[in-house]
Amino acid sequence: MKAIAVYPGKPDSVHLADVPEPRVSDIADGRGVLATILQVGVDATDREINAAEYGAAPQGDDYLVIGHESFGRVEAVGANVSELLPGDYVVFMVRRPGNSVYDRIGYQDMTTDDTYFERGINLRHGYLTERVVDSADYAIRVPPGLRNVGVLLEPTSVAEKAIRQAYEIQRRLGVWRPRKAVVLGAGPLGLLATMILRVRGLEVVTFALAPRPNHNADLAETTGARYVCAQDRKLEDVAAELGNIDLIVEATGFSPLVFDAMEQLGRNGVLVLTGIAGGDRKADMVHADHILQSMVLGNKVVVGSVNAARTDFEQGVQDFAMAEALWPGWLSSLLTHPVHGLDRYKEMMRLLTEAKDAIKIYVDVNGAGG
Repeated sequence: MKAIAVYPGKPDSVHLADVPEPRVSDIADGRGVLATILQVGVDATDREINAAEYGAAPQGDDYLVIGHESFGRVEAVGANVSELLPGDYVVFMVRRPGNSVYDRIGYQDMTTDDTYFERGINLRHGYLTERVVDSADYAIRVPPGLRNVGVLLEPTSVAEKAIRQAYEIQRRLGVWRPRKAVVLGAGPLGLLATMILRVRGLEVVTFALAPRPNHNADLAETTGARYVCAQDRKLEDVAAELGNIDLIVEATGFSPLVFDAMEQLGRNGVLVLTGIAGGDRKADMVHADHILQSMVLGNKVVVGSVNAARTDFEQGVQDFAMAEALWPGWLSSLLTHPVHGLDRYKEMMRLLTEAKDAIKIYVDVNGAGG
Protein backbone atom coordinates (compact mmCIF):
# COMPACT_ATOMS: atom_id res chain seq x y z
CA MET A 1 0.00 0.00 0.00
CA LYS A 2 1.33 3.46 -0.93
CA ALA A 3 1.94 6.31 1.49
CA ILE A 4 3.79 9.62 1.61
CA ALA A 5 6.38 9.44 4.39
CA VAL A 6 9.52 11.06 5.75
CA TYR A 7 12.51 9.86 7.73
CA PRO A 8 12.17 12.06 10.83
CA GLY A 9 15.29 14.07 11.54
CA LYS A 10 16.48 13.85 7.93
CA PRO A 11 15.72 17.04 5.95
CA ASP A 12 13.96 16.72 2.58
CA SER A 13 13.38 12.99 3.01
CA VAL A 14 9.77 12.94 1.78
CA HIS A 15 9.18 9.89 -0.40
CA LEU A 16 6.58 7.42 -1.62
CA ALA A 17 6.69 4.44 0.71
CA ASP A 18 5.26 0.94 0.65
CA VAL A 19 3.56 0.34 4.00
CA PRO A 20 1.59 -2.58 5.49
CA GLU A 21 -2.13 -2.88 4.84
CA PRO A 22 -4.22 -2.00 7.91
CA ARG A 23 -6.87 -4.38 9.26
CA VAL A 24 -9.92 -3.82 11.45
CA SER A 25 -8.47 -6.35 13.89
CA ASP A 26 -5.49 -4.03 14.48
CA ILE A 27 -7.73 -2.14 16.94
CA ALA A 28 -8.55 -3.88 20.21
CA ASP A 29 -12.00 -4.52 21.69
CA GLY A 30 -13.76 -4.69 18.32
CA ARG A 31 -13.70 -0.89 17.98
CA GLY A 32 -11.79 -0.74 14.71
CA VAL A 33 -12.82 1.40 11.74
CA LEU A 34 -11.15 0.69 8.39
CA ALA A 35 -11.42 3.59 5.95
CA THR A 36 -10.32 4.41 2.44
CA ILE A 37 -8.66 7.79 2.46
CA LEU A 38 -10.23 10.14 -0.08
CA GLN A 39 -8.54 13.47 0.60
CA VAL A 40 -5.88 14.83 2.94
CA GLY A 41 -5.24 18.51 3.60
CA VAL A 42 -1.62 19.57 3.99
CA ASP A 43 -0.11 22.66 5.56
CA ALA A 44 3.04 24.19 7.04
CA THR A 45 3.21 21.38 9.60
CA ASP A 46 3.93 18.86 6.84
CA ARG A 47 6.50 21.16 5.28
CA GLU A 48 8.24 21.66 8.62
CA ILE A 49 8.30 17.93 9.39
CA ASN A 50 9.95 17.34 6.02
CA ALA A 51 12.48 20.02 6.95
CA ALA A 52 13.26 17.94 10.08
CA GLU A 53 12.17 20.73 12.42
CA TYR A 54 10.18 18.23 14.52
CA GLY A 55 8.34 14.93 14.27
CA ALA A 56 9.20 11.38 15.33
CA ALA A 57 8.50 7.93 13.94
CA PRO A 58 6.29 5.43 15.77
CA GLN A 59 8.11 2.87 17.85
CA GLY A 60 9.54 0.12 15.66
CA ASP A 61 9.59 2.18 12.44
CA ASP A 62 12.20 4.48 10.95
CA TYR A 63 9.65 6.43 8.89
CA LEU A 64 6.61 8.60 9.61
CA VAL A 65 3.59 8.74 7.30
CA ILE A 66 2.65 12.43 7.29
CA GLY A 67 -0.70 14.18 6.81
CA HIS A 68 -3.02 14.94 9.73
CA GLU A 69 -6.07 16.47 7.98
CA SER A 70 -8.02 13.39 6.94
CA PHE A 71 -11.21 12.62 5.08
CA GLY A 72 -12.25 9.08 4.20
CA ARG A 73 -15.00 6.53 3.61
CA VAL A 74 -15.64 3.62 5.97
CA GLU A 75 -15.03 0.21 4.42
CA ALA A 76 -15.46 -2.06 7.47
CA VAL A 77 -16.04 -1.80 11.20
CA GLY A 78 -15.37 -4.00 14.21
CA ALA A 79 -17.96 -6.04 16.07
CA ASN A 80 -18.41 -3.40 18.77
CA VAL A 81 -18.88 -0.40 16.48
CA SER A 82 -22.52 0.64 16.22
CA GLU A 83 -22.20 4.37 15.49
CA LEU A 84 -20.65 3.94 12.03
CA LEU A 85 -21.46 1.81 9.00
CA PRO A 86 -19.58 0.94 5.80
CA GLY A 87 -20.12 3.77 3.34
CA ASP A 88 -20.14 6.50 5.97
CA TYR A 89 -17.80 9.44 5.50
CA VAL A 90 -15.42 10.13 8.38
CA VAL A 91 -12.70 12.44 9.61
CA PHE A 92 -10.28 11.12 12.20
CA MET A 93 -9.07 13.18 15.12
CA VAL A 94 -5.34 13.90 15.36
CA ARG A 95 -4.15 13.61 18.94
CA ARG A 96 -4.12 10.34 20.93
CA PRO A 97 -4.00 9.95 24.72
CA GLY A 98 -0.76 10.02 26.67
CA ASN A 99 -0.35 9.56 30.40
CA SER A 100 -1.53 12.76 32.10
CA VAL A 101 -4.78 12.96 34.03
CA TYR A 102 -6.23 14.99 31.15
CA ASP A 103 -5.34 12.27 28.66
CA ARG A 104 -7.01 9.66 30.86
CA ILE A 105 -10.33 11.52 30.84
CA GLY A 106 -10.39 12.15 27.09
CA TYR A 107 -8.87 15.65 27.13
CA GLN A 108 -5.66 14.77 25.33
CA ASP A 109 -5.79 18.15 23.59
CA MET A 110 -5.10 19.62 27.06
CA THR A 111 -2.27 17.21 27.94
CA THR A 112 0.45 18.25 30.35
CA ASP A 113 2.80 15.55 29.02
CA ASP A 114 6.03 16.65 27.38
CA THR A 115 5.61 13.83 24.85
CA TYR A 116 2.44 13.84 22.80
CA PHE A 117 1.03 11.49 20.18
CA GLU A 118 -0.40 12.98 17.00
CA ARG A 119 -1.20 11.13 13.81
CA GLY A 120 0.99 12.35 10.99
CA ILE A 121 3.02 14.59 13.30
CA ASN A 122 4.59 12.76 16.21
CA LEU A 123 4.91 9.06 17.10
CA ARG A 124 1.81 8.00 15.14
CA HIS A 125 1.47 7.48 11.40
CA GLY A 126 -0.73 9.92 9.51
CA TYR A 127 -3.29 9.79 6.74
CA LEU A 128 -1.39 10.39 3.48
CA THR A 129 -1.93 6.78 2.51
CA GLU A 130 -4.53 4.68 0.72
CA ARG A 131 -6.26 3.15 3.75
CA VAL A 132 -6.11 3.57 7.51
CA VAL A 133 -7.55 1.90 10.58
CA ASP A 134 -8.37 3.65 13.82
CA SER A 135 -10.66 3.37 16.80
CA ALA A 136 -14.24 4.52 16.37
CA ASP A 137 -13.59 6.69 19.42
CA TYR A 138 -11.61 9.03 17.17
CA ALA A 139 -13.83 8.92 14.08
CA ILE A 140 -16.20 11.81 13.33
CA ARG A 141 -19.06 11.10 10.94
CA VAL A 142 -19.51 13.62 8.13
CA PRO A 143 -22.95 13.79 6.43
CA PRO A 144 -22.91 12.91 2.71
CA GLY A 145 -24.03 16.45 1.84
CA LEU A 146 -20.76 17.79 3.26
CA ARG A 147 -18.44 15.25 1.64
CA ASN A 148 -16.95 17.83 -0.74
CA VAL A 149 -15.68 19.93 2.18
CA GLY A 150 -15.02 17.25 4.80
CA VAL A 151 -11.26 17.63 4.40
CA LEU A 152 -11.57 21.08 6.00
CA LEU A 153 -12.97 19.70 9.26
CA GLU A 154 -9.66 19.19 11.08
CA PRO A 155 -8.43 22.79 10.68
CA THR A 156 -11.97 23.96 11.49
CA SER A 157 -11.83 22.01 14.76
CA VAL A 158 -8.80 24.08 15.82
CA ALA A 159 -10.76 27.30 15.32
CA GLU A 160 -13.79 25.78 17.03
CA LYS A 161 -11.75 24.94 20.10
CA ALA A 162 -10.23 28.41 20.27
CA ILE A 163 -13.67 30.01 20.25
CA ARG A 164 -15.13 27.44 22.64
CA GLN A 165 -12.33 28.16 25.10
CA ALA A 166 -13.31 31.83 25.13
CA TYR A 167 -16.91 31.00 25.95
CA GLU A 168 -15.87 28.48 28.62
CA ILE A 169 -13.62 31.03 30.31
CA GLN A 170 -16.29 33.70 30.26
CA ARG A 171 -18.65 31.63 32.34
CA ARG A 172 -16.86 33.45 35.16
CA LEU A 173 -18.92 36.53 34.26
CA GLY A 174 -22.28 34.92 34.81
CA VAL A 175 -23.40 36.24 31.45
CA TRP A 176 -21.26 36.93 28.39
CA ARG A 177 -22.83 38.00 25.13
CA PRO A 178 -20.00 38.93 22.77
CA ARG A 179 -21.02 41.17 19.90
CA LYS A 180 -17.76 42.29 18.32
CA ALA A 181 -14.76 40.20 17.33
CA VAL A 182 -11.49 40.58 15.46
CA VAL A 183 -9.73 37.74 13.70
CA LEU A 184 -6.01 38.27 13.15
CA GLY A 185 -5.03 36.57 9.91
CA ALA A 186 -6.87 35.49 6.78
CA GLY A 187 -5.21 32.17 6.10
CA PRO A 188 -7.22 28.94 6.40
CA LEU A 189 -7.52 29.15 10.19
CA GLY A 190 -8.39 32.85 10.16
CA LEU A 191 -11.05 32.42 7.49
CA LEU A 192 -12.57 29.44 9.28
CA ALA A 193 -12.63 31.39 12.56
CA THR A 194 -14.30 34.25 10.69
CA MET A 195 -16.91 31.85 9.36
CA ILE A 196 -17.62 30.38 12.81
CA LEU A 197 -18.03 33.78 14.43
CA ARG A 198 -20.29 35.03 11.65
CA VAL A 199 -22.45 31.90 11.98
CA ARG A 200 -22.86 32.91 15.62
CA GLY A 201 -23.94 36.39 14.56
CA LEU A 202 -20.96 38.43 15.76
CA GLU A 203 -19.76 41.56 14.00
CA VAL A 204 -16.31 40.54 12.73
CA VAL A 205 -13.27 42.34 11.39
CA THR A 206 -10.71 40.11 9.68
CA PHE A 207 -7.37 41.88 10.02
CA ALA A 208 -4.65 40.61 7.68
CA LEU A 209 -1.49 41.67 5.89
CA ALA A 210 -2.37 41.29 2.21
CA PRO A 211 -3.80 44.34 0.41
CA ARG A 212 -6.87 44.11 -1.77
CA PRO A 213 -7.74 42.75 -4.21
CA ASN A 214 -7.21 39.19 -2.98
CA HIS A 215 -9.29 36.03 -2.78
CA ASN A 216 -9.01 35.76 1.01
CA ALA A 217 -10.46 39.24 1.50
CA ASP A 218 -13.36 38.40 -0.81
CA LEU A 219 -14.06 35.21 1.14
CA ALA A 220 -14.04 37.03 4.48
CA GLU A 221 -16.42 39.68 3.20
CA THR A 222 -18.76 37.10 1.67
CA THR A 223 -19.58 36.04 5.23
CA GLY A 224 -20.42 39.63 6.15
CA ALA A 225 -17.12 40.28 7.92
CA ARG A 226 -15.11 43.42 7.19
CA TYR A 227 -11.61 42.89 5.82
CA VAL A 228 -8.94 45.35 6.92
CA CYS A 229 -5.42 45.38 5.50
CA ALA A 230 -2.71 45.84 8.13
CA GLN A 231 -0.68 47.85 5.63
CA ASP A 232 -3.46 50.45 5.48
CA ARG A 233 -4.76 50.58 9.05
CA LYS A 234 -3.43 49.86 12.52
CA LEU A 235 -5.20 47.55 14.91
CA GLU A 236 -5.63 50.60 17.11
CA ASP A 237 -7.69 52.23 14.34
CA VAL A 238 -9.87 49.13 14.05
CA ALA A 239 -10.54 49.16 17.79
CA ALA A 240 -11.43 52.86 17.71
CA GLU A 241 -13.98 52.26 14.96
CA LEU A 242 -15.36 48.97 16.23
CA GLY A 243 -15.74 49.87 19.87
CA ASN A 244 -15.31 47.44 22.76
CA ILE A 245 -13.79 44.27 21.26
CA ASP A 246 -15.18 41.25 23.08
CA LEU A 247 -13.08 38.57 21.39
CA ILE A 248 -9.86 38.45 19.40
CA VAL A 249 -8.75 35.22 17.71
CA GLU A 250 -5.08 35.32 16.76
CA ALA A 251 -4.22 33.09 13.78
CA THR A 252 -0.94 34.55 12.49
CA GLY A 253 1.95 33.34 14.64
CA PHE A 254 3.37 36.87 14.40
CA SER A 255 4.24 37.53 18.04
CA PRO A 256 4.54 41.37 17.98
CA LEU A 257 0.92 41.56 16.89
CA VAL A 258 -0.08 39.73 20.07
CA PHE A 259 0.97 42.69 22.20
CA ASP A 260 -1.04 45.05 20.01
CA ALA A 261 -4.02 42.75 20.44
CA MET A 262 -3.61 42.72 24.22
CA GLU A 263 -3.63 46.51 24.21
CA GLN A 264 -6.72 46.82 21.99
CA LEU A 265 -8.80 44.07 23.60
CA GLY A 266 -11.98 45.45 25.16
CA ARG A 267 -13.21 45.23 28.73
CA ASN A 268 -14.20 41.70 29.79
CA GLY A 269 -12.60 40.55 26.54
CA VAL A 270 -10.74 37.36 25.62
CA LEU A 271 -7.71 37.07 23.35
CA VAL A 272 -7.19 33.50 22.13
CA LEU A 273 -3.77 32.64 20.72
CA THR A 274 -3.49 29.83 18.15
CA GLY A 275 -0.39 30.80 16.15
CA ILE A 276 3.04 29.43 16.95
CA ALA A 277 6.08 31.64 16.34
CA GLY A 278 9.06 29.70 15.04
CA GLY A 279 11.82 32.24 15.61
CA ASP A 280 13.42 34.19 18.44
CA ARG A 281 11.83 37.57 17.73
CA LYS A 282 11.80 40.25 20.43
CA ALA A 283 9.14 42.94 20.56
CA ASP A 284 10.23 46.58 20.80
CA MET A 285 8.13 49.52 21.95
CA VAL A 286 5.69 47.38 23.90
CA HIS A 287 3.48 49.57 26.09
CA ALA A 288 4.01 47.18 28.99
CA ASP A 289 2.61 49.33 31.79
CA HIS A 290 -0.46 50.29 29.78
CA ILE A 291 -1.11 46.67 28.84
CA LEU A 292 -0.78 45.47 32.44
CA GLN A 293 -3.07 48.21 33.72
CA SER A 294 -5.74 47.61 31.09
CA MET A 295 -5.62 43.82 31.55
CA VAL A 296 -6.16 44.11 35.28
CA LEU A 297 -8.71 46.91 35.31
CA GLY A 298 -10.58 45.50 32.33
CA ASN A 299 -10.84 41.90 33.63
CA LYS A 300 -9.28 40.70 30.38
CA VAL A 301 -8.02 37.21 29.54
CA VAL A 302 -5.27 35.91 27.25
CA VAL A 303 -5.31 32.17 26.62
CA GLY A 304 -3.46 29.75 24.36
CA SER A 305 -5.35 27.05 22.46
CA VAL A 306 -3.92 24.07 20.58
CA ASN A 307 -5.38 21.01 18.87
CA ALA A 308 -9.05 20.12 19.42
CA ALA A 309 -11.42 17.78 21.24
CA ARG A 310 -14.14 15.59 19.80
CA THR A 311 -16.78 18.18 20.64
CA ASP A 312 -14.93 20.70 18.44
CA PHE A 313 -15.01 18.38 15.43
CA GLU A 314 -18.71 17.74 15.99
CA GLN A 315 -19.41 21.46 16.30
CA GLY A 316 -17.48 21.96 13.07
CA VAL A 317 -19.89 19.64 11.25
CA GLN A 318 -22.83 21.71 12.50
CA ASP A 319 -21.20 24.97 11.48
CA PHE A 320 -20.37 23.55 8.05
CA ALA A 321 -24.07 22.88 7.52
CA MET A 322 -24.92 26.43 8.62
CA ALA A 323 -22.25 27.93 6.36
CA GLU A 324 -23.46 25.93 3.37
CA ALA A 325 -26.98 27.23 3.97
CA LEU A 326 -25.87 30.84 4.43
CA TRP A 327 -23.13 31.05 1.79
CA PRO A 328 -23.42 28.10 -0.64
CA GLY A 329 -20.06 27.09 -2.05
CA TRP A 330 -18.06 29.24 0.38
CA LEU A 331 -16.27 26.34 2.03
CA SER A 332 -15.41 24.74 -1.32
CA SER A 333 -13.79 28.03 -2.35
CA LEU A 334 -11.13 27.47 0.32
CA LEU A 335 -9.94 24.31 -1.48
CA THR A 336 -7.71 26.14 -3.92
CA HIS A 337 -4.86 23.75 -4.81
CA PRO A 338 -5.55 20.04 -5.41
CA VAL A 339 -2.81 17.45 -5.91
CA HIS A 340 -4.05 14.38 -7.73
CA GLY A 341 -2.56 11.20 -6.30
CA LEU A 342 0.01 10.16 -3.71
CA ASP A 343 2.67 9.70 -6.36
CA ARG A 344 2.68 13.48 -6.95
CA TYR A 345 4.19 14.16 -3.55
CA LYS A 346 6.91 16.35 -5.07
CA GLU A 347 4.23 18.66 -6.47
CA MET A 348 2.62 18.71 -3.03
CA MET A 349 5.87 19.86 -1.43
CA ARG A 350 6.45 22.41 -4.19
CA LEU A 351 3.03 23.94 -3.58
CA LEU A 352 3.64 24.03 0.18
CA THR A 353 6.81 26.01 -0.50
CA GLU A 354 5.88 28.16 -3.48
CA ALA A 355 2.10 28.63 -3.70
CA LYS A 356 1.80 31.89 -1.78
CA ASP A 357 -1.77 32.38 -3.01
CA ALA A 358 -2.93 28.99 -1.72
CA ILE A 359 -5.60 28.80 0.94
CA LYS A 360 -5.87 25.04 1.28
CA ILE A 361 -3.63 22.57 -0.53
CA TYR A 362 -4.94 19.02 -0.44
CA VAL A 363 -4.11 15.64 -1.90
CA ASP A 364 -6.94 13.90 -3.73
CA VAL A 365 -5.96 10.34 -2.81
CA ASN A 366 -8.91 8.34 -4.11
CA GLY A 367 -11.44 11.06 -4.98
CA ALA A 368 -14.15 12.43 -2.68
CA GLY A 369 -17.18 11.75 -4.80
CA GLY A 370 -17.53 7.99 -4.29
